[in-house]
Amino acid sequence: VVLFISVNQILLFLLVLTICVILYNKVHKVPSTLNNETIDLESPEEMEEEIPVVICAAAGRMGAAVAAISSIYSNTDANVLFYIVGLKNTIPHIRKWIENSKLKEIKYKTVEFNPMVLKGKIRPDASRPELLQPLNFVRYYLPLLIHKHEKVIYLDDDVIVQGDIQELYDTKLAPGHAAAFSDDCDLPSTHEMVRSVGMQNTYMGYLDYRKQTIRDLGISPSTCSFNPGVIVANMTEWKHQRITKQLEKWMQRNVEENLYSSTLGGGVATSPMLIVFHGKYSTINPLWHVRHLGWSPDARYSEHFLQEAKLLHWNGRYKPWDYPSVHNDLWENWFIPDPSGKFKMIRPNS
Repeated sequence: VVLFISVNQILLFLLVLTICVILYNKVHKVPSTLNNETIDLESPEEMEEEIPVVICAAAGRMGAAVAAISSIYSNTDANVLFYIVGLKNTIPHIRKWIENSKLKEIKYKTVEFNPMVLKGKIRPDASRPELLQPLNFVRYYLPLLIHKHEKVIYLDDDVIVQGDIQELYDTKLAPGHAAAFSDDCDLPSTHEMVRSVGMQNTYMGYLDYRKQTIRDLGISPSTCSFNPGVIVANMTEWKHQRITKQLEKWMQRNVEENLYSSTLGGGVATSPMLIVFHGKYSTINPLWHVRHLGWSPDARYSEHFLQEAKLLHWNGRYKPWDYPSVHNDLWENWFIPDPSGKFKMIRPNS
């Protein structure tokens, strides 16, 4: 009798155990199709790298930032996060513009730039006062504005992007380089434009070589310059090399000694960067910074060349939202009207 009871208990135990195992498998086992779907749903957001793009939104030309953002967003499937930098009084306007247009789908953060950081560092210059606007110097302070990213793209507002911004982000920076720029001598198709409007593309056009401080740098005046309107930056190297402090030092030196001015090549924001980054920067594919579109109201590039360009930059006085200007149809394709009506393009018949 004892043996019979023991056998029954063992059989009952095995039966209960089997039922428990079956129930456990039913509860915890996920069908393979569902499992695959879960991976597919999670992987794009979790695995895709975020591309931070910094653009300034300045009063009086906010439509420029809107067109630039519109062109980037429309030409990529990448996970772009826009950092829109402005002064305290301009941020509400750009936010309202975005939220009340087709750009409401973009991922963005607004960042307030405090112009007090520039106090005592900018020498007054009456010839082109627009170049002294505080937001022109945002590019100096990237690590203070953008904290969580290793690699950052900075773009001037007077650009439009025709390529996939992922390509620009994938620009390789050499070890020890804090930034990549586009050389002013790197694209033969632009050389005729440079000659025709009398532009400089060497350090001679930016720095005053009559000053001993400049000559002591040991940089040949015929060295090819670069344009910092498009930057791919490595934040770790930037901070390690104390790039911001170096740039501020040369701003201060200019206040004291007038080492460069906007009457020379490209204004006061470019010259300190030419000094600090001399011989220590990587290069961007030239088609990712086709510039000088704003240097003349009538000097034009060929349509074929413009179609090949990945990024167009209207650096100079003649902006595409203004009149006169060239190739403004390419810019206008990406412009989104201001819902508040404050910003308006200037056209001959307007």
